[in-house]
Amino acid sequence: MSSNEKSTNGGLPANAYTELKSGEEYVPIMSPHITFPEVTPYSVITGLVMAVIFSAAAAYLGLKIGQVFEAAIPIAILAVGISSGLKKKGALGQNVIIQSIGATSGAVVAGAIFTLPAIYILKLEVQFYQTFLASLLGGFLGILFLIPFRKYFVAEMHGQFPFPEATATTEVLIAGEKGGKQAMVLVVSGLIGGIYDFVVASFGSWSEIFTTKVIPAGQVIAEKIKLEFRLSVSSAILGLGYIIGPKYSAIMVAGSFLSWFVILPIIAYFGAYITTPLGANVTLLIKDMSAEQIFKAYVRHIGIGGIAMAGLIGIIRSSGIIKKAFTLGFHELLGKKINIESLRTQRDLAMKIIFIGILLTAVLIFVFFLFGVVTNIFQALVGLLIVLVIAFLFTTVAATAIAIVGTNPVSGMTLMTLILSSAVLVSVGLSGPAGMISALIIGGVVCTALSQAGAFITDLKIGYWLGSSPYKQEKWKFVGTIVSAATVAWIMMVLNQTYGFVGDNALVAPQANAMAAVIQPLMSNQPAPWMLYLAGAILALILTMLRVPALAFALGMYIPMELNTPLLVGGLISLYVSTRKKGDEKLNTARRERGTLIASGFIAGGALFGVFSAILRYSGFNWVNTEWQDSHSAEMLALIMFCLISFYMIWDSLRAKKEE
Repeated sequence: MSSNEKSTNGGLPANAYTELKSGEEYVPIMSPHITFPEVTPYSVITGLVMAVIFSAAAAYLGLKIGQVFEAAIPIAILAVGISSGLKKKGALGQNVIIQSIGATSGAVVAGAIFTLPAIYILKLEVQFYQTFLASLLGGFLGILFLIPFRKYFVAEMHGQFPFPEATATTEVLIAGEKGGKQAMVLVVSGLIGGIYDFVVASFGSWSEIFTTKVIPAGQVIAEKIKLEFRLSVSSAILGLGYIIGPKYSAIMVAGSFLSWFVILPIIAYFGAYITTPLGANVTLLIKDMSAEQIFKAYVRHIGIGGIAMAGLIGIIRSSGIIKKAFTLGFHELLGKKINIESLRTQRDLAMKIIFIGILLTAVLIFVFFLFGVVTNIFQALVGLLIVLVIAFLFTTVAATAIAIVGTNPVSGMTLMTLILSSAVLVSVGLSGPAGMISALIIGGVVCTALSQAGAFITDLKIGYWLGSSPYKQEKWKFVGTIVSAATVAWIMMVLNQTYGFVGDNALVAPQANAMAAVIQPLMSNQPAPWMLYLAGAILALILTMLRVPALAFALGMYIPMELNTPLLVGGLISLYVSTRKKGDEKLNTARRERGTLIASGFIAGGALFGVFSAILRYSGFNWVNTEWQDSHSAEMLALIMFCLISFYMIWDSLRAKKEE
């Protein structure tokens, strides 16, 4: 297959999603040898407007209902719609920039609202500049730490990571550019998947989760030995599973099964004989807990330890890339001539700029900590060191997690950051209210850095597939970060003054409330679940020895089972439609690509209708009959509907023809 052979659907080249053979090259839609309009007044202004709107909306809804929607896909859909309405020529490159700047909103918001509202919850003194700078400097750090890894993730690992969210967004942008049958498949599947998820979220027409407790025997087993199977019936997650594919989805579900079918029942068995609550922040006896409560209190921490160790293993394995990047940077700083990539699609910001940027950001973080958080030079240095080390170590974890499953375990990594930073800060004499503020702001900086790094690798992969200029995406990402950080800091302050995060009629802010609950005992020298983290770390080492991808497995242990099981269904559908016709590779490829379009439609529809549903719920329009939705009949209907939408995906994928 030639490097520039087009796919059967008229979109990306045929080798966009597959590993390259020796000597094979990937040539994007926008030729590297031609200059296309990318950064224009239209694309920058539209991107910044999107960043403001989606930062405000994501913060508002995230704190209200506890869910941060992913902004990249809705922004891509809006960008395509606006450019089509304005009849813009050469809109593809500009739409990538709009999406890249605007999508900063979701990353910065997630980093901020998972941690910083805990300062308000704990009734501690906090100023606007503290929340703004924590989000801003964390966002900058995430960008700067990720850029040296761009070529590794998007080019060197071409075809080895599925990049589900980037795939869906890319398909949306291409469909807008190409039109025709491809756009129609995406629109139809987007409407089907979006309406399917919308009627569940807004009307409660059937349950969101199917469990084995729907039958009497399953109920008894769940109560007696805490063993149950859980499945989310979301079409968007099914679509994610299709793009992730059978390999990684199976590994993640294996992690879930170990958590829920092995470790959890063992804890429940021995817990039946324990007569006092076990662990920090735990008030219930194990025998009185549900399977879900045991998972959150104990098992999930093993997954967090596994994620942390997988990150360290990833750093060791990519040490050659890190060494190469640092050597290049030092040579540039010393004034030596470096061979700069001539093709615009391969050019990043100069390593000299990255080095100076990291140094400058580190100095600003130190000054911020010294004058805005603590008043002791040594403690400010300790805080800076925690931020730099953890953010750097976990940057590759965040990027790899997004590349594999489209989910960034940022809350787990932030929880680990809070525990580590609290332990270190207490050891250097910083505890009580001052220690809590310091730990939470450190957590906010790290959380935003990791959230930004994970989201940015998606933008860069989209640009790589389509043929954007990476250095332009990288430059303007900083501007989007400034706007998003200012917006989310202001929104948090206003929402706290208007509603608050504690008490009657307050905003839910579940992640921040969880962080607040964790930080108080830690600053009072109460123990953290170190043994559970250690067990997860050792498990990750064993998996690595067995050549099983430890991060995917640990993610499966950390993410609730109901969010993993539909991934496997999607992955198996992908395997089935792409291998059904033996000996006819072209037809199998056409079917796989049509399935990718359908899956992308499910994800895009779920994201767009999810925003609409959240806005309706916030506005007071809630038509859900909770009694019906929680019934076993609604669960059975949910399973039937999930089977129907799975069969639709198979049927529509198999309709593909070679000549399409």
